[in-house]
Amino acid sequence: MEDRSAKYRAFYAQLICAAARTTDPRIEQAFRMVEREPFVGPGPWSISVGGHPYVVTPDDDPAFIYQNTLLALDHARGLNIGMPGAHAYWLSGCAVREGETVLQIGAGSGYYTAILAHLVGAGGRVHAYEIDQRLAALARDNLKDIAQVELHERSGIASDLPNVDVIYVCAGAARPAPEWLGALRPGGRLVFPLAPEGVHGGMLMLTRPQQGAVWPAKFLGRAQFIGCAGLQDADAARRLTEAFAKGWDSVQSLRTGDAPDETCWFAGENWWLSTAPAPSPTDPVRPHADITQA
Repeated sequence: MEDRSAKYRAFYAQLICAAARTTDPRIEQAFRMVEREPFVGPGPWSISVGGHPYVVTPDDDPAFIYQNTLLALDHARGLNIGMPGAHAYWLSGCAVREGETVLQIGAGSGYYTAILAHLVGAGGRVHAYEIDQRLAALARDNLKDIAQVELHERSGIASDLPNVDVIYVCAGAARPAPEWLGALRPGGRLVFPLAPEGVHGGMLMLTRPQQGAVWPAKFLGRAQFIGCAGLQDADAARRLTEAFAKGWDSVQSLRTGDAPDETCWFAGENWWLSTAPAPSPTDPVRPHADITQA
């Protein structure tokens, strides 16, 4: 079975990278090396494509889990291991480097945590947060042999978050948590679904500037996730639905500390997204810091 699984993973990794339109060999290698079997549990499995109904596989042949589909972790609650092609695209966009420190919010059973661990390598670190006790227990067992991963069984919205290079959020939010913005090092990237519960929003990438309150911002595509506890807002959800219906790919910056102007695409409390670009940095930055033009 191991030989068959390795064969499936090789094809799957190529399929995922083709779907993501990424040529980064490290992304393909990560999806090739990380086995999905421990993270999905015993088959048969419930799989889905986007918002379509689940389909139950006829048996536990691992070929079924090496597809570009959602895999249910909790069918009744709609908890899934997310679409791998989408995650490969988003991971390519935020360009996780070897040796970096990553904060993941919403680890689930740990599959994308293991992918992130592969990307940062032995010299990096992944702090994974999972608030659901059952999922956190699964993740802890699945990730126990990966030395660079530290699992935190609690909310990822806290004042004591470590300083990191990348924050990768796998739960939908109505706003960027101030705690996330504060945890990023200069040049660090926050990728999160600006998509409250039930809203088809977008995966937003913010890059912390060397100075100032204007952050380069870019949507990496549309996204919908289960909601992030503590970051839901019914009014914001309604207004975001209206905003996304009018377009989203013109957003270029996140602004705080001043009143929205005519370039405002969406305004929250003390923050807003603008169609105007962020100022060009005046100080040298690391080569991978500004990736919003990728």
